[in-house]
Amino acid sequence: MSVLLLNASYEPLRVISWQRAICLQLADRADLVESVPNRALHSSGGSSFPFPSVVRLREMVRVPFRREVPITRKALVARDRGQCQKEDCSRKGSTMDHLLPRSRGGRHDWLNVVLMCHEHNNSKGAHTLEELGWRLKRRPSAPSFETALLGRHHLLPEWLQWLSDPDATQLAAAG
Repeated sequence: MSVLLLNASYEPLRVISWQRAICLQLADRADLVESVPNRALHSSGGSSFPFPSVVRLREMVRVPFRREVPITRKALVARDRGQCQKEDCSRKGSTMDHLLPRSRGGRHDWLNVVLMCHEHNNSKGAHTLEELGWRLKRRPSAPSFETALLGRHHLLPEWLQWLSDPDATQLAAAG
């Protein structure tokens, strides 16, 4: 199970394992903010600890400012929810496709890149969607930092109050 890690300022930093969250707490580097209801960790000494869902670092971590989320496979999978973006396809997306192919002057940016299954990416080749009469499920856009940060993790209801991006909370609702 995953745990949302917050900066000392309560801003989401990343998703970590529950084991890492426990280690941070035991090292007095993080505090428990939210726990999973009706779930606890039991030690061999008979102690029990709340199972973490959200932890906050005690000291501020400097996060470099970036104007835009870099285009990575992980961020693309998060934005497109792991699905091929061709309108009538229900397969998982496994390849990065440029809507206007780079060979025809297309740019490598968030508005020109979508996730497609291998079959549709190969069928499309160096053509545009208009030439093939294809449509997309959603118009591509640059993801928020939260959407990219959370990736494809199963989002817990306890996390929602710490997320400000509607797309990220929508992903949580879709489960």
